[in-house]
Amino acid sequence: PVLQYKVWVKPGSEQSFLYGNHVLKSGLGRITENTAQYQGVVVYSMADVPLGFGVAAKSTQECRKVDPLAIVVFHQADVGEYVRNEDSLT
Repeated sequence: PVLQYKVWVKPGSEQSFLYGNHVLKSGLGRITENTAQYQGVVVYSMADVPLGFGVAAKSTQECRKVDPLAIVVFHQADVGEYVRNEDSLT
């Protein structure tokens, strides 16, 4: 299946992701088991609302032992982009 890998971000990190920032380990709520490094992921809020897309910077196993400030998901696109770029999209 396409996009079978998912990442859930903690409420405090949703805003940061929606402003175009990467997800740090400290903001990671959950991650699909067996996600490989550089695998595409869908980023969700803890309430299962899709927020955007990213690329796993670390595998599921690596995420368990990295520093809280380590990047675990590289930001690619998010639903806040429309709002931020509204003027240039018309």
